[in-house]
Amino acid sequence: MSSEIEEPHRVDRLWPDPARDLELDEAMAGFTLPAPPRGRPLMAINMVTSIDGRAQIDGTAEGLGSRTDRRLMRLYRAAFDAVGSGAGTLRTTGIWLRVGDDLAARRSAEGRAPNPVELVIAGSTPVPTDGTWFQGDEPRVLVVGARNPMTEAPTGTELLRSPGERPDPRWVVAELFARGISSLLLEGGPTLNASFLADGLIDEVYWTVGANLLGTDALPMITPLKGAAPRRGQLISVLRHESELFLRYRFGPAGSIGP
Repeated sequence: MSSEIEEPHRVDRLWPDPARDLELDEAMAGFTLPAPPRGRPLMAINMVTSIDGRAQIDGTAEGLGSRTDRRLMRLYRAAFDAVGSGAGTLRTTGIWLRVGDDLAARRSAEGRAPNPVELVIAGSTPVPTDGTWFQGDEPRVLVVGARNPMTEAPTGTELLRSPGERPDPRWVVAELFARGISSLLLEGGPTLNASFLADGLIDEVYWTVGANLLGTDALPMITPLKGAAPRRGQLISVLRHESELFLRYRFGPAGSIGP
């Protein structure tokens, strides 16, 4: 059994229904997803940033969040049919998109696959296939652009080639929806997040505000978009672990700036 289970993570629930000193798993026990929009999966982003909104330290998110944040990340993943990331993260640091043994067992007991489908989205740049992401037994989907030189993926990974040079987010979610996926959690990077936001495909955001103040020009949670229309979110919940905040926001249809 992992140390994360032997040493429970403690949080305060600040809103709604304030309560102090809860186990994180207890505080998240009622976490459910809303129904997906018609014709596509429910889409969410999970990111951690510094107090000043930076999503990277020295090019990665390592060090921005605590062990409790990492446990929360797994709890979020466990609620979704699929978890996705951009290929840039795979190239720079590798990725691990599973939920861990205890949550995999919980999903199995609920009649679901032990781990969500894992998704990596790439453009035209080659994708290294020697990383640990390609070595698990969970279902994997690798999406590449039309000009990507990759012709086949390692065993156990489905290769999808998009019609365009860069995979269009609406095409990606349509392909996933056709495969029975009704919810997708994106974990960055910021450019991938921006592409889905630009197409109006973000329904929820899970934002960990870490206790670091960086003062750098590192990328934010979402790469800035030209001419982006503001979207106003509804705050669903707030948890606190020491000096770290865990926020959940929900968004209405694209173009909406009301609550």
